[in-house]
Amino acid sequence: MSDALRRALSPATLGKLPLRNRLIKAGTYEGKSPGGVPSQLLQNFHVELGEGGIGMTTVAYCATEADGRIHDQMMYMHEGIRPQLQDLVSAVKATGARVAGQVVHCGYFSRNPKLQRLDKPLGPSRQLNTLGVPLGRPFAGAMTHADIDYFVQSFHDAALFMKEVGFDALEVHCGHGYGISQFISPKTNRRTDDYGGSLHNRMRVPVRIIETIRAAVGDDFPIIAKMGLTDGIKGGLEENEAVEVARYLDQAGCDALITTGGTSSFNPNLMFRGPSIHHGLIEQSQSLIAKLGMKILGPSLFKEYPYHELYFRDGCRRVRDAVDCQLVYIGGCSTLESLEQVMRDGIDFVQLGRTLLADPNYPRNASAALANSQPYDSGCNHCNRCVALIDAPGGIYCPELHPDKRPVLNT
Repeated sequence: MSDALRRALSPATLGKLPLRNRLIKAGTYEGKSPGGVPSQLLQNFHVELGEGGIGMTTVAYCATEADGRIHDQMMYMHEGIRPQLQDLVSAVKATGARVAGQVVHCGYFSRNPKLQRLDKPLGPSRQLNTLGVPLGRPFAGAMTHADIDYFVQSFHDAALFMKEVGFDALEVHCGHGYGISQFISPKTNRRTDDYGGSLHNRMRVPVRIIETIRAAVGDDFPIIAKMGLTDGIKGGLEENEAVEVARYLDQAGCDALITTGGTSSFNPNLMFRGPSIHHGLIEQSQSLIAKLGMKILGPSLFKEYPYHELYFRDGCRRVRDAVDCQLVYIGGCSTLESLEQVMRDGIDFVQLGRTLLADPNYPRNASAALANSQPYDSGCNHCNRCVALIDAPGGIYCPELHPDKRPVLNT
């Protein structure tokens, strides 16, 4: 086993949090919280990863408020789900893994039919919201200064709640076209006040959010920011500016940064690579009309990018050279050769997504194979069929390798 791979599979510290290795389950919405309540199925999903040896798993899409959810089957942080979250976190910790919670707000990107506080979704600027068209809400409004203050405070309150519940770290989602990202990107932030225009102004809200979360959780609690390297669309965030975004987030008090790319709203396939996810959406749809529509419009809605290993490596290395905080690599690190390369690049941690759906025991199986000088392959072929299952009954799993593991949602 090389020194680089030994480093990946050995104990490490994220901020001041000790982990048993440098492998982290990526924050991906699993579709296992019916009615916005974390289910036993969600708990089992993360426990299995813990038993498989992951250093830390991430419970994704923990919205800061009810109206911060893309749809009403997602969780938002409130007292009504405290017992279920506490049970989940405790069960995962019993396996020896740590548990991060991904705190997020959708901004204007919403198809939530059960808005509680708002009449329509709000973002930094007035915006066409294509997700809202089927609900008769095709347009989103622009936040007032009071709305921005509420938006920021919601992250403070959610962070405080999540620390009390027992999470070991927070991942603040500043990418993929969600609420914070909407302020960062010039594509979606067209404000002319102190919160728009220059990058310094566009970073005011993200910096306020990191600072208020730090005030809520204290100096020793890890804060990780997931940020975009590029939106992958004309007029959006580009890599040169993203390096400066990283500096702002570092200086605001983040312990680590995750460097990703693409947006759920404009260019989702950039973050996955490989076959377009519209193929899986056709497969899952129960409506003949929807199937036909996706066959016609899917290729234009979901641009296809050939898969190759380490597709965000160059951008991650640029950020590494620009900041003092730790770095978490994500983006096509599915082979041991790629894991070794990321460690040689001086990146601190690696997040895995599809690889862990293919083999939830990846850390233990890879370690055992290396100890015996044997090759290891998770089996993931990056078909992206799993991605289309986030809204399917029971949520995501690997239908390619584990068709017998289709989840049945009872609770």
